[in-house]
Amino acid sequence: MKRILTILIISIVAYTSSAYAWGKLGHEVIIEVAKRHITEQTKRNLAKYMPHDITADGSWMDYHRHDKEIAYTTSWHVYNVDENYEYNMNPRLYKGDVILAMKVSDYNLTRLEKLTDSAVVMNVRCLIHFAGDMHCPTHSYVPGPRCFWPCELNGKKLKTFHSLYDYIPDMLHPNKSCVEIAAEIDNAKKGDIKRIQRGDFHDWANEIGKMNAIIYKWNPHNREVLDPNTIELSRDLVNVQMRNAGYRLAYLLNKYFDHK
Repeated sequence: MKRILTILIISIVAYTSSAYAWGKLGHEVIIEVAKRHITEQTKRNLAKYMPHDITADGSWMDYHRHDKEIAYTTSWHVYNVDENYEYNMNPRLYKGDVILAMKVSDYNLTRLEKLTDSAVVMNVRCLIHFAGDMHCPTHSYVPGPRCFWPCELNGKKLKTFHSLYDYIPDMLHPNKSCVEIAAEIDNAKKGDIKRIQRGDFHDWANEIGKMNAIIYKWNPHNREVLDPNTIELSRDLVNVQMRNAGYRLAYLLNKYFDHK
């Protein structure tokens, strides 16, 4: 296991310049969790626009975020929280944030009959990606220094603390497929799932921000040598956030597509 973790940490160093929330695996897991909770009617209606496996679109917004036509979405992958770890529309993100991204997708998809097919596809891609991004621990920007300081974990240098959580799903679940991981973490009872899905985007952001704050108790800002147990300490948080993102994504997809 140590050897696997070492290899994955090296991979983070190699790809940190293009690191994105959850990495490819994390986004795929979130969508696979959602697929376990969407209705058959939702699946049929969604397939009219996207006849392929939507899991393949999980990281589309990352790969295309710098395309000229949608470059304005670059800042939409994160959001700010205040000193109480509640959502805060900080002017540093004046071009928008992940909450704006979710609101835009929600507004459009509640009126999908008025959209072109390609517009529906684009908004679904936004939805499935940003629903994941808003749950990533280092995408809840807390007050003070950003999470981009260089650091070291178990003797391996990371370009930024942020990149650790971009790739931590791979580190926690080596050699497992997104389908296997989704089945493993999809463990909430029906009543708990409904509670998780309750509320609006601001309510979700407040809960997520407060949960994510714990990573700065394990490793305060600018800590150069991270707690050697960081990966294992993060296991429950990461699994719960990916799971909850999947539940909330399923709720939204059913909201737009579960109709005859």
